[in-house]
Amino acid sequence: MHGRRNVFVIPERAVFGQQHLDNFITKIIQTLEAQKDILNEQTIDLLMTYNPETAISSLYNENLRTHNLIHLGNKGFNLMLLANDAMPVPPAFIITTEIFRCWQAVQGFTKAKEEFMQRVRASITALEEQTGRSFGSPDKPLLLSVRSGAAISMPGMMATIHNVGLNEDLLEELSANHPEQEYFLWDNYRRFLQSWAMGEGMGREEFGSLMNAHKKRYNVRLKREFSPPQMRELALEYRNALRRHGCSAPEDPWLQLIRAVEMVLESWSTHKARQYRHLMAVSDDWGTAVIVQAMVYGNRSLQSGSGVLFTAHPYRKVRRVALWGDYAVSDQGEDIVSGLVTSYPISVEQAELDGRSVEQALESRFPKIYERLLSISRDLVYTKEWNPQEIEFTFEGPEPEQLYILQTRDMITIKKKEHFRVFEESESQQAAILGKGIGVSGSALSGLAVFTDENIRQLRIEQPEVPLILIRQDTVPEDIREISMTDGLLTARGGQTSHASVVATRLEKTCVVGCRDLQVFEDKEQAHINGFRISFGDPVSIDGRSGLFLRGMHPVREEVHILPL
Repeated sequence: MHGRRNVFVIPERAVFGQQHLDNFITKIIQTLEAQKDILNEQTIDLLMTYNPETAISSLYNENLRTHNLIHLGNKGFNLMLLANDAMPVPPAFIITTEIFRCWQAVQGFTKAKEEFMQRVRASITALEEQTGRSFGSPDKPLLLSVRSGAAISMPGMMATIHNVGLNEDLLEELSANHPEQEYFLWDNYRRFLQSWAMGEGMGREEFGSLMNAHKKRYNVRLKREFSPPQMRELALEYRNALRRHGCSAPEDPWLQLIRAVEMVLESWSTHKARQYRHLMAVSDDWGTAVIVQAMVYGNRSLQSGSGVLFTAHPYRKVRRVALWGDYAVSDQGEDIVSGLVTSYPISVEQAELDGRSVEQALESRFPKIYERLLSISRDLVYTKEWNPQEIEFTFEGPEPEQLYILQTRDMITIKKKEHFRVFEESESQQAAILGKGIGVSGSALSGLAVFTDENIRQLRIEQPEVPLILIRQDTVPEDIREISMTDGLLTARGGQTSHASVVATRLEKTCVVGCRDLQVFEDKEQAHINGFRISFGDPVSIDGRSGLFLRGMHPVREEVHILPL
């Protein structure tokens, strides 16, 4: 007898499915084999963890896989919340931190990069449909801002590129078809070139020198006084400056966009950004999202403008919504935060307390814009119970529907607000007053005047116990190190919401900005104000609440203020 054997027959369907699986795995192995000479082991590991489905999220068509602070960053996440609540936010999409995390692998692997670019193109198409404009077209062109968006706000530390999508051919055609907009168009191109150059590492000073020389040549005080041909001439001078430094922007709008995204990603690793994170104890590993947003224009006319506001009094530990901050007419938000333009107060209450013009307050000049901002602020704080906010806004005209919110974040509050140092009042103290600016943070402080990094180092060795007060015409984000090494900051330019103010507040420094009578000469290590000269090492005093600037050192006392709501 022969023994019986069990015979298992594999169905043809299973064999067919297994063959497909084998083919799929074989293709993966072949692809990785083909890439092994291009991608190192670390990059291949990164590529294997990359999820392209989480690479992009649209503001108005949310990607539920990325609805969190980690993927969208603080700025993008808050914009998403505002957009979902029908707030006036310009259309945008967010390239998430998944791209930052895997950028090396996406760049190195052709198929991954092509797939990502297809997603970006689809997102641009969606923006075109939402705005009724076309990217790269002279017929209703869509211009874009490309901004960073880390989980923790890093004011002024990373790249922002404005008006992406402009080139000279487009401008010439637009100017010919819309001669009434010639000034506006060339002003936008000038702004694009400067933001591009600064993203590539050029300093702001060269553009300031070109602007000042141009004003002197045509005998104008404000840039809005340039004629359209004069603004065109200035924009082309900016272009020539870029060429001299070898950082010209590409003419192709698509190449502009991709390079702008790269610049924002790269700016996470710049020296000033690393220094800021070190001072703030923020991890270098978090990375940034990139926000690509349709431009809105505070520089469109004398009925438009931009600003930054706080939803509460910056010195009072209260919940009451009271708008505070800075705005300027016919300017963009970057002008405000850089501290390079004359700004005005938001509310009448603020103007009265700061001793500034009530007539120039946003509440007085643009009451409908003010009321819309007040309504939005009350809704966020009272109804939605957000923390007091710092809101960046632009309005293209005086009507409430012409207002746009560009970003919002939690206000930086000053610790121990009820406790202040105040100068002892005396005849000598009153006689020592040199000028007045805008008090931003801290209270009464006496110390020695410093102007440079070398000044600070010298006095820290010679007189380590004496406070130091840094005096500058204005400050740029790169100055964070000097600000961190001193006890107080005084600037001739800037407002309550400028980068200098925000950084000084975060570092808990005493700060006064916008002391308009002050002229600072860093190369000479001195400053002039109302006939007096302040030199390196001279004793000076500032009051971070009242904005006073005084000669000499003055005795102080501590007061406890219980301030009303």
